Amino acid sequence: MRARIYVPAKNSMQSGKARTKLWVLEYEPEQPRGIDPLMGWTSSSDMRQQVQLEFATSEEAVTYAETHAIPYQVFEPHRPAAKSKSYADNFKFDRKIPWSH
Repeated sequence: MRARIYVPAKNSMQSGKARTKLWVLEYEPEQPRGIDPLMGWTSSSDMRQQVQLEFATSEEAVTYAETHAIPYQVFEPHRPAAKSKSYADNFKFDRKIPWSH
């Protein structure tokens, strides 16, 4: 069973960047989820889907996977290219591009 090593995306419901600096190692599903005929819930007998390990760096996660002979795949995070600006930057006194009106 292969493991994924990645940095989780920022929560879209909040503006903060909490829990986006840790690397996560989680197992890929070994079998698809099944539907319970009585209740209609989805379930799986694969217990490794519930395991999520957090590491400070990707090297720590890779070392852990290699130590325990876990095949893994590392997904590099997408970093924003441009710095986000605030609305107040439009009204700065030392603005490089002047207003058109």
